Amino acid sequence: MKGRATGGLIVALLTLMLAACTVVDLDADGKPIMPKDPNAKPGYSNQTPQQIAESGWASRVQQPAEQQALSWADMETKSHTVKAGASESVFVRAGGVVTAFDNSNARERHLTMTINGKPVQVQIGPVLRSNAIRDAAGFRFDEFTNQVQYAQLTKALNRHAVKQLPAVDASWVGKPVQALLAVTMAPGKVDDVVAIQLQQGSP
Repeated sequence: MKGRATGGLIVALLTLMLAACTVVDLDADGKPIMPKDPNAKPGYSNQTPQQIAESGWASRVQQPAEQQALSWADMETKSHTVKAGASESVFVRAGGVVTAFDNSNARERHLTMTINGKPVQVQIGPVLRSNAIRDAAGFRFDEFTNQVQYAQLTKALNRHAVKQLPAVDASWVGKPVQALLAVTMAPGKVDDVVAIQLQQGSP
């Protein structure tokens, strides 16, 4: 009787242990697919910079830019709060008249717009040499695997931004344009201005 009771107890314990086990799915390589930790920090270790730029464009760039953009005047005021030796990037909505189109370097074209009475050079690509979009969007280094991935995100975001722009040529000169921009400010001045959206016409 005693042996039978012990055997029954063992079977009961094994049944409980099996019931407590979670069945884990396997991926194509036969490795277990672990569920995401709900308390884990957001990260992009499993995505390429291009995938991050494309999947996050609407939520991290376009929508914040459209909803939170400063006016050009407010941006200029804010630039005076930037600490010496530092920089800060923000989204800005501005309107102005195009006074020049520079395509002397076919890969790094610029528009010059008169905004609030001042000439402003706006990068329109296809190569944009600026971190303005990445930094204005609030991407942080600790979201990424390493410095290389973080730096590559800048190029991916810039390439994606250029795809959103209309075809710009010399015919834009002399015409009013409404622009959504990513701007990098230094203390009391503007360093980089990158186009996110451009549309001919007055507001």
